[in-house]
Amino acid sequence: MSDTSRRPRKPGKPYRRPKKDPVRVLAFEALRAVDERDAYANLVLPPLLRKAREQGDFDGRDAALATELVYGTLRWQGTYDAVISACVDRPLREVDPPVLDVLSLGVHQLLGTRIPTHAAVSASVELARVVLGDGRAKFVNAVLRKVAQDDLDGWIQRVAPPYDDDPEEHLAVVHSHPRWVVSALWDSLGGGRAGIERLLEADNERPEVTLVARPGRATAEELLGEEAAVPGRWSPYAVRLAEGGEPGAIEAVREGRAGVQDEGSQLVALALANAPLDGPDQKWLDGCAGPGGKAALLGALAAERGAMLLASEKQPHRAGLVAKALAGNPGPYQVIAADGTRPAWRAASFDRVLVDVPCTGLGALRRRPEARWRRRVEDLEGFAPLQRGLLRAALDSVRVGGVVGYATCSPHLAETRAVVDDVLKQGAAAAELVDARPLLAGVPELGEGPDVQLWPHLHGTDAMYLALIRRVG
Repeated sequence: MSDTSRRPRKPGKPYRRPKKDPVRVLAFEALRAVDERDAYANLVLPPLLRKAREQGDFDGRDAALATELVYGTLRWQGTYDAVISACVDRPLREVDPPVLDVLSLGVHQLLGTRIPTHAAVSASVELARVVLGDGRAKFVNAVLRKVAQDDLDGWIQRVAPPYDDDPEEHLAVVHSHPRWVVSALWDSLGGGRAGIERLLEADNERPEVTLVARPGRATAEELLGEEAAVPGRWSPYAVRLAEGGEPGAIEAVREGRAGVQDEGSQLVALALANAPLDGPDQKWLDGCAGPGGKAALLGALAAERGAMLLASEKQPHRAGLVAKALAGNPGPYQVIAADGTRPAWRAASFDRVLVDVPCTGLGALRRRPEARWRRRVEDLEGFAPLQRGLLRAALDSVRVGGVVGYATCSPHLAETRAVVDDVLKQGAAAAELVDARPLLAGVPELGEGPDVQLWPHLHGTDAMYLALIRRVG
């Protein structure tokens, strides 16, 4: 489409300067950063909001609206793309990405918020005039007026295939997930339509902020004294913040005595720390420690027993984040930058080893909604050798009688049970699975074991996977 912003104005029609809306301009800038730089919204948005507040452009309500516009648009991108496709006369790939971002922001306001229709359209057209020019603003206006002719349910009826004709594509459009992700999650979850719909719905909900009180440095009771704080569901160290709670305003978080950590991650660290051992319990290893959340909790738990933690992270800048998370730990610890597949330590020298391996991140789509659109099936092949290599090295690193925890923030079977089964069958070190379920006391619906898969819709956590493995020879 040609840009008509420089065409002469019609006689007698005075030019009106577009009105800049700081909230929507900021949301647009965040979406452009996500698209152009493969940035993550949870990393891009906070500094943009902070700058806007410092400049006096924003108050709390403005920040909340900008956050909703960014995250809502990213979560529902798949559904909105289907709607926009039905309202334009060309393939979406031929629509310039900045134009598509403005359109998507407008569609979210029309179909995903309570903003009145006329306000959603006019605000989006004004945004287009500011960031795209008058010519493209006319295109945005025309498309959004078509979208405004129906509500979300009506559009879904029009753009999603019937469930009976194509269940996976129906769910993909209705719940805004790529089809391959729907298929993978359904395979991992098992069961019928109700369960997968609940899971996909949970992926599109705004996650709570969960804190961890690091043992020996803070307590859950201390954190519960904060405004908007309520107890965690499963971890004795977890505290949840109600909507609007700001972790950075909490003294224990600022001091590093507490941190932001999903309850699923806490449960993984606790299960490894509490797994029964044969023999001493003096040396622990976190073999994939970045960015440091689990290492900080493990370090605190180890300190209570007089054990030492070695935290290893391949990337130096992430090792720096680990060191920051562990600073002030009451017990002995060491942070190194090392490749976990090529151990920089002697074999069979640890009592407990955790490897929370790099993965597709399909278990954290609530927190990183843009990840669902970036990942491809082919990514699984790229992670597979690394995941197996890290688990083999972990089994070599633990002594006979010690325990390895293999964890990943993905429920994809190719990243969970397939990895564990393959490594155990190869028999690099004689090992056996330990039933992890009793170590997650009080947590329901953990399946048949011996490994554990957590789910957002069942447990309110990220979809963390854990297999505990004891070396026996």
